[in-house]
Amino acid sequence: MEHLTQKKKVTIMIALMAAMFFAAINQTIVGTAMPRIIAMLGGIEHYTWVITIYMLTSTIATVLVGKLSDIYGRKPFLLAGIIIFVIGAFLSGLSTNIFQMITYRGIQGIGGGILMSATVTAVGDLFAPRERAKWTGIMMAMFGFSSVIGPTLGGFMIDHMDWKWIFWIFLPLGIVAFVMIWRMFPTTTRNASESIDYLGSAFLSLSIVALLLGFSWAGTQYDWGSPQILSLFGAAVVFGIILILIERTAKSPVLPLSLFKNSIISLSMVIGFLMNAGMMGAMIYLPFFVQGVKGVSPTNSGFINMPMSLMMIVLSTLAGRWISKSGKYKRYALIGMPFMVAAMLIMAFMNSIAMAVASMIIFGIGLGLAMPVFTLTVQNAVAPAMLGVATATSTLFRNLGGTIGIAIMGTVMNTTLSHKLEHAAASGQGPDMSKLDAESARQLSAFMNPQMLLDQPKLKELHATLPEQIQPLFNQLIEMLRSALSDSLTVVFLSGTALLVIAALLVVFLKEIPLRSSEARTEVKAGDKAADSKLKEQASAVQ
Repeated sequence: MEHLTQKKKVTIMIALMAAMFFAAINQTIVGTAMPRIIAMLGGIEHYTWVITIYMLTSTIATVLVGKLSDIYGRKPFLLAGIIIFVIGAFLSGLSTNIFQMITYRGIQGIGGGILMSATVTAVGDLFAPRERAKWTGIMMAMFGFSSVIGPTLGGFMIDHMDWKWIFWIFLPLGIVAFVMIWRMFPTTTRNASESIDYLGSAFLSLSIVALLLGFSWAGTQYDWGSPQILSLFGAAVVFGIILILIERTAKSPVLPLSLFKNSIISLSMVIGFLMNAGMMGAMIYLPFFVQGVKGVSPTNSGFINMPMSLMMIVLSTLAGRWISKSGKYKRYALIGMPFMVAAMLIMAFMNSIAMAVASMIIFGIGLGLAMPVFTLTVQNAVAPAMLGVATATSTLFRNLGGTIGIAIMGTVMNTTLSHKLEHAAASGQGPDMSKLDAESARQLSAFMNPQMLLDQPKLKELHATLPEQIQPLFNQLIEMLRSALSDSLTVVFLSGTALLVIAALLVVFLKEIPLRSSEARTEVKAGDKAADSKLKEQASAVQ
C-alpha cells in the first residue's frame, strides 16, 4: 500500500486510530466500574470469569487473525472486528445477570483481539519501516491516552449514570471508524497460494486456553500443585507438542516455526515476554502500597498512576519521530529499559506517595521509549507477506508474559505476606491478646487480613465500633499488617526488577537492521526462501 498518497495514508491512519481508541477506551473505562456492575448483577463469585473470558477470546483472536489477514487482507478483519466488538459492547449493556455478562464480554474479546491485531499490522502495510516508527509511536500514545481518561471517566459514570452507558457511550465512535475504514481502506486480493491451517489453529487455541487458564487460576482458584492446575499445564504441553508436529508439515502454518529461527524475532519476543511479565506482574500491586500501606482512596490512587500514562504518551510519540529520522531503533530500547529498571527499584524501596509518583514518571519515560521498539524489530525482520502472523505472534508472547507475570507475582506476594505475618506475630510485633477476654480476642483476630487495608472507609467504621479498650490494640494490629504488606511488596517489586534486568541485558544482544525508507514493490510470498535468506544476510551484517 506504499503507492498510496501521503494524504490518503494519513486519512486511513485516522480511521485506524479511531478503531484502536474505540477498543482501548472500552477496556479502560470498564475496568474501574466492573466491580460495582458485578455487585449490581449478583454473582461476585464468578467475577474473575468476566476478566478471564475477555483475555482468552482476545488472545486467541489476535494470533489467529494475524495469519488469516496475511491471506485475505486486513480490511475484512478490521470491519469484522469493529462489528463484533460493537455487538459485544451493546449486549453487555443489556446483561441482566453475571452469566450473560461473561458471555457478552467473551464476544467483545473476540472483536477486541481482531482489532488489536489488524490495526497494528495495517500500519506496517501502509508505511515503510522507517516511517512506520513514527506512526507506531502515535498508536502507542493512543493506548496511553485511553488509560488516562478511561478509569476516571468510568468512575464518574458509575457514580452518576446507569451502568449500561459505560458500554454504550463510545459505540458511535465505533460506527464512525467502521464507515471510515469501509470507504477508505484499500481492498487487497486474496493470496491464492495460501490455505487455512484449520488443525494448527485448533491446537494453537487449545494450547493458549490451557496455559492461560492454568496461570490465571494458579494460586487463586486452586493451589499450584492441585490436580486441576497440573492437568491444565499438562494439557498445554501436550497440545503444544501436537501443534509443533502439525506446523512442521503444514502447507501454510498458522504459527510458522521459521519465525523462531530468526534471532531478531525470537529475541524480541523473549524480551517482550519478560518485559510484560515484570511490568504487569509488579504494576498491578502498586495500588496495594498506595491504598493499603499509605491509606490513599481508590480515586486518588488512580491519579497517582496518571503520570506514567502521560509520560508514555509524550515519549512514545517523540521516540517514533526520532526513530523515523535516524532509521535506528535499538538505542531507544537501550535507554528505555534502564529507566524501567530504575523505576521498579524505586517502587521496591519507596516509603512515601512522592516516591510512588516519581517511580510512575520514570517508568512512563522508559515505557514510552522502549515499548514501540519491539513491534518494529519484528515487522522489520520479516517479509511483507508474513507481517500479520509475525506481529500477532509477538503480541501473543507479550500477552502470555503479562498473564504469567501476574500469576507468579501473586504467588510471591501471598507467600511472602504469610511468612511476614507469622514472623511478626512470633516476634511480638503484633498486639498482645493474652490480656483480652475470649470474645474480644476473637473479634480482634478476625481483622488479621491485609485485604482489609484496601477498604479505608470500612476500616474507619470498624475502628469506631470497637470497644475503647480494644482500639489501641486494633491500631497496633493495623500497623503490623501495613508493615508486613510493605515488606511483601518490596519482594514483589524486586522480582519484577529482576525480570526487567534480564530483558534489558537481552536488548544488548538484539541485532539491528536499519529501518528501510522504502520497501520493494514486488510481491513477496510468505514462504519465499529468497526473502528469508536476504533477511538473514541483513541480520548477520549488523551487530
